[in-house]
Amino acid sequence: MTREGLIHLRRVLPVLMIAALAGGAAEKSTSPDIEHWRKAFARPDHTPEPADNPANPEKVKLGAALFEDTRLSGTGNVSCSSCHQADLSFSDGVDRHTGLDGTALDRRTPPLWNMAWGLSWFWDGRAGSIEAQAAGPIENKREMAGNLEHAIKTLGSDPLMQESFAAAFPEDPAVTRANLTKAIAAFERTLVSPETRFDQWVKGDDKALDADELSGFSLFVGKAGCVGCHQGWRFTDEAFHDIGLPSEDKGRGPILGVSAADHAFKTPSLRERVWTAPYMHDGSLATFEDVVDHYAEGIVKRPTLSADLPHTIELSEKERAQLVAFLNTLSGDDPPRPASLPPKTMTWGAPAQAVSTTTVSQKDRRFSPGAILLKVGEALRILNDDTRTHNVRVDSANTSFNSDGQNPGDTVTLGFDQPGHYDIICGIHPEMRLSVDVASAR
Repeated sequence: MTREGLIHLRRVLPVLMIAALAGGAAEKSTSPDIEHWRKAFARPDHTPEPADNPANPEKVKLGAALFEDTRLSGTGNVSCSSCHQADLSFSDGVDRHTGLDGTALDRRTPPLWNMAWGLSWFWDGRAGSIEAQAAGPIENKREMAGNLEHAIKTLGSDPLMQESFAAAFPEDPAVTRANLTKAIAAFERTLVSPETRFDQWVKGDDKALDADELSGFSLFVGKAGCVGCHQGWRFTDEAFHDIGLPSEDKGRGPILGVSAADHAFKTPSLRERVWTAPYMHDGSLATFEDVVDHYAEGIVKRPTLSADLPHTIELSEKERAQLVAFLNTLSGDDPPRPASLPPKTMTWGAPAQAVSTTTVSQKDRRFSPGAILLKVGEALRILNDDTRTHNVRVDSANTSFNSDGQNPGDTVTLGFDQPGHYDIICGIHPEMRLSVDVASAR
C-alpha cells in the first residue's frame, strides 16, 4: 500500500465504522460486513522502500550484521538486538529495559515488525524515517551510548566490513554514517510479519477462525470500537492518541510543542503481539486481558483523551475473552524469524578443536536420533531444521544449560567435560527429549 493509500484508509475507515455502528450497535454486537472488512484488512502485495535507499541483498545482509554488532555501542557489549530480540517480536519481554546507567528506560522497547509502512518512528514519532530512527538508540547515552563517528572508524579498519560496505553500496562504497544507517534501515524493512490464521480468513477461508474468534472480531470492529485506531492490515492508524493510561509521560505533546497532544502515543500495531508482552508505551499492562480491561473500565479521564477512544464500553466477561481470542489470531503459533536474519550459533562447553561432532535434528518437534553416545572431548550439534522455535535445556546432577530461543536454522553446539548421563529437553516443547551418555575419553 502506498503512503497516499494509507492516509486515505486512515480517513475513510473511521467514517465507515461510524456508519456501521449507527442505529444500535452500542446495544449488542452485530454481524459485521464481512466483505468490507476483508478488503479493509487485506495485506499489501509489496514492501515499500524509499527512492534514495533501494534494497539489495548485500545491503540487507550488511544491515543484519550491523544489527548484531556490539562495536556500535560505547561499552562494546550492546547491540541493537540486545533489546530488539527476534524471539520476542524484536522487543525484550520486560516493561522497561534497564539502561546503561542502571535505571529503567522511560519507555517500553517497541517491536520492529512492518516498519516499512510507517509514517513516523518511536513512541512519540520524533523520527521521520527508519534511517533516522536507526541512529537514535545507538547514540542515546542510556541505551547504547555509541559514538557513530568512532564506530565508523572502527568498522572502516575491518577488511570484512570494507568488503561488505563496498558490495552493499557499489556506487558509494565508503564506510560512512549515512551508509551504515541505510543498511540497518534496509534490513529492518525486511521485517514483515508472516501471515496468520486471520489472514487466511481475510483471503476467504471461513473456517480459519472459530466462533469465539469471529465474535471477538465483531466486537473489535463493532461496539468495542478498537478499529477506530487499529486500522488496516497492520492494525494501526499511525496516529497518536491519549488512551487514558495513568502516566506522567507527555509523549507526543512536547515533540510538537502542542499541549493538546500531551499523553498521546503512537498506535502500536497488533501484529505478532502475543510475543511482546507487557503492553503499552510504559509496559504497564501485563496481558491482553489487562489491555481489554483497561479500555472497558480503566481509562483515566482528562481533557487530552483521544476523540477516537470510546469512553464507555460495556463488555461482559465472555465478550472480553472473545476479544482476546481474536487478538491472538494476529500472531503465529511460534515466534517468526525473518529469512533476512542470519542463523545464530550458540556454543556451550564445546572444545575449540572437538575430536568429532555429532548432529541431532529437531524436525517435526522431535530430537532425532533420540539417544546419543559421546566421549569427553566430542561435541554435540543440535540443529533446528524445524519450522518452529525451540529451546535447548540440559539438566543433570553436575551441570545445567539453558539456550535462548533457537529459531529455524539456528544451532546449539554442546560439549561435555565430564562423563555421565545428561537429559536434554526443549523448554518450549517439553515432549521433545534427548538422552546423552558421555563416556571417558580413554
